[in-house]
Amino acid sequence: MKKLLVGLIAAWTLAQAGAAELNWLTDLDKAQSQAKTEKKLVLMDFTGSDWCSWCIKLHKEVFDQPEFIEYAKKYLVPVEIDFPRTKKQAPELKKANQALAQTYDIKGYPTIVVLDASGKKLGELGYEVGGPKAFIASLEKLK
Repeated sequence: MKKLLVGLIAAWTLAQAGAAELNWLTDLDKAQSQAKTEKKLVLMDFTGSDWCSWCIKLHKEVFDQPEFIEYAKKYLVPVEIDFPRTKKQAPELKKANQALAQTYDIKGYPTIVVLDASGKKLGELGYEVGGPKAFIASLEKLK
């Protein structure tokens, strides 16, 4: 009986953790379409997900936190524009990401570009100390 109860609690905990994740898109056109429909902003995360220590830190300290996830689900359509070193990526996605980096003149990682639903650039952010609360406050200033 104890093992069953422990198993059920573990399964419930994992289900809750999975429900608390953001759905990061990789296609900017789809993200902008969704943002128009849902009246949200587009948050593009230019990242080196498997090698950039500041990118990894930003994800752990901000993007993976329940406070940010709750905010993002209400107000943002998140898009990951990734430049991995070891993670496999489809050639067309790699090409699209490189074109976006050129379009938005990305010089380093992480760079967060915020767009309105029509695609107008509202501003740029990077890693900042203070966790989700500080990051959300910076996003609010861009609205």
